[in-house]
Amino acid sequence: MSASATEVGQADRPAPAESERWPRGISRHATMRISDVLAALRIEFPAVTNSKLRFLEEHDLIEPVRTPSGYRQYSPADVERLRYVLRQQRDRYLPLKVIGEQLDALDAGVEDFTLPHARLAAEDGVTQRPAGSGRLTAARLAEEAAVPSELIDELVTAGVLRPEPGGRFEPWAREIVMLAASLGEHGIDARHLRSFRAAAERQVDLVEQVVAPLRGQTSASSRAHAGTVAAELGELCARLHTAFVRAGVADVAP
Repeated sequence: MSASATEVGQADRPAPAESERWPRGISRHATMRISDVLAALRIEFPAVTNSKLRFLEEHDLIEPVRTPSGYRQYSPADVERLRYVLRQQRDRYLPLKVIGEQLDALDAGVEDFTLPHARLAAEDGVTQRPAGSGRLTAARLAEEAAVPSELIDELVTAGVLRPEPGGRFEPWAREIVMLAASLGEHGIDARHLRSFRAAAERQVDLVEQVVAPLRGQTSASSRAHAGTVAAELGELCARLHTAFVRAGVADVAP
């Protein structure tokens, strides 16, 4: 092949593409408006708002394209990146800094991540169960937790569980009942669990004190920040409590 032919062949080849940000293999053609993105995400994150997306953009977790008029446009890859961030916040209570470090690693190809299927969520943000959703009656709660209905009554009497005015319970009460039942197998009954509830409420009060100044601000970004900080603090409190219990149990065990 002559030199000129080689030059022509090289000119015909597309230039090597720059390393894509994660996720790879998904369209990066930005044609989605913010309303389209919210519609795509709200099946799994019903509480997400445009202010939340702007807040994540401010923290460099997402970079939408700006049109000449200044409007934001997103690609399907951007939506999956947002979905990852929101899942890490919801499911693992990770701080934004840690999520950002994870995304940097994914961008660099240091670690891989398989996109999970979307999980349906109720209007209050609680993940739906395959059969039915919403608040639970005492009978339904006992059935789903596979415990005698008497245990529900004992937990309510002890103040461990607090039903709503209509007598129904939030879906997360199921986990509390199941844990209470497991502790009961070791002789730890409902009255012993009041201290757990009291300790948790003191921690929630502390979180509320920290978040109150943010929640009192009028900007949508500040309110979104308040929710993020509350989730992070809640997870840190839970981890600290776990660390104290594990350390104490280590001293008890032979």
